[in-house]
Amino acid sequence: MSIHHLARANVLALEPYLSARRLGGQGNIWLNANEYPLPPGYGLRGGNLNRYPACQPAGVINGYAAYAGVQPEQVVVCRGADEGIELLIRAFCEPGADAILFCPPTYGMYSVSAETFGIARRTVEARQDWQLDLQAIRARLDGVKLVYICSPNNPTGNLIDLETLRAMLEMTHGRALLVVDEAYIDFCPQASVVNWLAEYPHLVILRTLSKAFALAGLRCGFVLANVEVIQLLLKVIAPYPLALPVADIAEQALSDEGLRQTRTRVAEINTNRETLAHGLADCPCICAVYPSVSNYLLVRCDPAYRVFKTLWDQGTILRDQSKQPGLADCLRITIGTLAECQSVIAVLRALKPSSSKESL
Repeated sequence: MSIHHLARANVLALEPYLSARRLGGQGNIWLNANEYPLPPGYGLRGGNLNRYPACQPAGVINGYAAYAGVQPEQVVVCRGADEGIELLIRAFCEPGADAILFCPPTYGMYSVSAETFGIARRTVEARQDWQLDLQAIRARLDGVKLVYICSPNNPTGNLIDLETLRAMLEMTHGRALLVVDEAYIDFCPQASVVNWLAEYPHLVILRTLSKAFALAGLRCGFVLANVEVIQLLLKVIAPYPLALPVADIAEQALSDEGLRQTRTRVAEINTNRETLAHGLADCPCICAVYPSVSNYLLVRCDPAYRVFKTLWDQGTILRDQSKQPGLADCLRITIGTLAECQSVIAVLRALKPSSSKESL
């Protein structure tokens, strides 16, 4: 007997977010999930696993607060920035009444999280330069409680202009929280808006250890906000959001030595990104390589070359972005090791156009 009649209608209709692992693939070069290509080398230091962990481990909170330049009481640690997205919806949005707003092309979990909780989703497509359409956003703010802005934006790789973010903060003051997703800010820390928290009580920032810290498998993220917001999030967070081993490794990553390794890693990725961008620009199958300040590049492909499928079949796994608004024939390529970048360039230079009319 089917149990579908017992499920919530919005869940039955939900199109889930297809993470890199859910999409699968068989390959030896994985450049589809914006992960660091090599393990960072931390090890567990032990602990009393028979005891529940602290809800907000002091070592992790204090370490990240010092790294981000905020006070410990302005930090919530959670299971990746994805949980931060959901905590904000749970704390601030009334199902069936409130809405969130975001600006595609952008990260898909804003939409999925809202739909899961029965919250309306409003979208305002970015302009052709992938900056925000302020006039259109202003016209759609009624009933919106949360505005999610990803900067650097995933998958386009660009920063949102700081003047635009200030205009958004002025526009949303007293109406909604402005949530700036800085998952990739460690690759360009000078562009963070973390120093604006004292000026804007409705500013919220999402962070993660998944990218520059090379800890995607740890599932450790942060919400940075003013104390009033943090206290509300702590009302709805799970009792024990971070397992003891997660807290242990996160604390190591935020030590002086861990931060030194992260800075070295960021410099390496930024250098490899420029190498990959220059190499891709000379590939006949690539129509455009878009500027990026993150650990990935967005490229537009000539559909005659069927780049995505050809590389997939050869064991190089990229991320198809062609279903996002304005990104027809676009792929996102994670920055891997120098050898992986050189391999992608060599394969793409050797590609020949296909007679098939299938794209990508």
